[in-house]
Order: sequence, then C-alpha cells, then structure tokens
Amino acid sequence: MEQQETVMREDKNNLGSIRIADDVVRVIAGLAATEVAGVAGMSGGVVGGITEKLGRKNLSKGVKVEVGEKEAAVDLYIIVEYGARIPEVAAKIQDDVKNAIERMTGLKVVEVNVNVQGVSFGNEFNEEDNRVK
Repeated sequence: MEQQETVMREDKNNLGSIRIADDVVRVIAGLAATEVAGVAGMSGGVVGGITEKLGRKNLSKGVKVEVGEKEAAVDLYIIVEYGARIPEVAAKIQDDVKNAIERMTGLKVVEVNVNVQGVSFGNEFNEEDNRVK
C-alpha cells in the first residue's frame, strides 16, 4: 500500500518543507478518541455482519481522514461502553480529536464525524455466568 504524504506548509526561509503522513493524523485521532471515557474501543468496520473490536495496539483502525494542505476531515468508528450517554461521549470525542489534531499538526479540522458501531457490555457476561452456577 502506498503511503500518502501531505505537505502542510513550506518553511518561509527556504529550509525545506514539513510533511506529515495521513497515518500520523489517523493515529492522533484514534488515540484522542480512545482516551474519552465511555469509549470501549475502535471498530474496524463491519465484515460479514460482525463488528471487529480493536484494542489500543492499532490506533489508526476505525479512523478515516481526508487531509488537504491546510484542513482535515475525520470519520471515526467506535464502540461505546454499555451505560454511557452516547451523545455526550460523541461530543467529547469531537472536541478532543479536533483539539489534538489542530494542536499537534497545525491543520484546521473542518469536521469530525463519529459513527457508533456497537456497544460493549464489559464484564456483565461474567456476572451472569456466576449466578447460573
């Protein structure tokens, strides 16, 4: 797979250019999203009707970005924890991802779309198994 790089800005004193790969923006967005309370993990998408839950090791999964010279748009696919207020979690993700990308890269984030792909029930299954014994 070809790695795409985006020129962010040219140095005014002709020392060269700064290039940031799209994968870097994906990782920043993924990390910012997974740090929000209520996010169980990122979703790699729906394959065969089953949503694949991914851990912190692959933070760019579940994140799509479009990066221009000065702006970026982000689509996130997440799994929320059972009991979390989805609108509040999604709004916090939008704020945190936007701030992280803008602070670290200097790009202006024009949109952050949050797609909830599933709900994680955590340890509830273990509690039910203990009760049935």
